[in-house]
Amino acid sequence: MISKVLLVASLVAASIAAPVYGPLSYGPALSYGYAAKAIQPLHTVAAAPVLHAPAIAVAAAPVLKHVEAFDPNPHYSFSYGVSDPHTGDSKHAEETLSNGVVHGSYSLTEPDGTIRKVTYTADKIHGFNAVVEKSGHAIHTAPVLKKVVAAAPLVHAALPYYHH
Repeated sequence: MISKVLLVASLVAASIAAPVYGPLSYGPALSYGYAAKAIQPLHTVAAAPVLHAPAIAVAAAPVLKHVEAFDPNPHYSFSYGVSDPHTGDSKHAEETLSNGVVHGSYSLTEPDGTIRKVTYTADKIHGFNAVVEKSGHAIHTAPVLKKVVAAAPLVHAALPYYHH
C-alpha cells in the first residue's frame, strides 16, 4: 500500500515539475512607446551681431608653498608607566633618540612574579641590540584540583524491539 501511495505522489510531483512553454502572465502583452510629433515649420530670427570688449590679461599671483624645516639631527624622549595593584599590571617604558641612536628600555611583571627588563640600543650601523634581564624569584603555586563526580545517568537503555 505504501508503495502505491509513493508511486502516485512521485507522478504528481513529476507532472507539477514539467516545464511551462506558454506565457508567464495572463494579461495582454505590453509595450512602451510614444507618438511622433507632427512636422511643423520652424521660424527663426537671426540675432544682430554683438561687439565684444577685448579680454583683459591678468597675471596670476604666485602660489606660496610652506616648506617645513628639515632637522637632520632630530631628538625626542618619552616614557610611561603603569602600576595597578588591583590587577597586578605593572610595566614601564622609556625611549630617547639622540644623534641618530635610539636608547630605550621597558620592564614588566611576568605572570610568575618575576620582573623582565629589556634594555635596547638601535642605530644605522649596528642595528637593533637588546639585553634581557630577569630579576626576582618565580612563585609557583600548586594547581587547584577539583574532584569530579560523575552524575548518575537519567536515561536508561531502551528495551530491544522486534518486528517481523
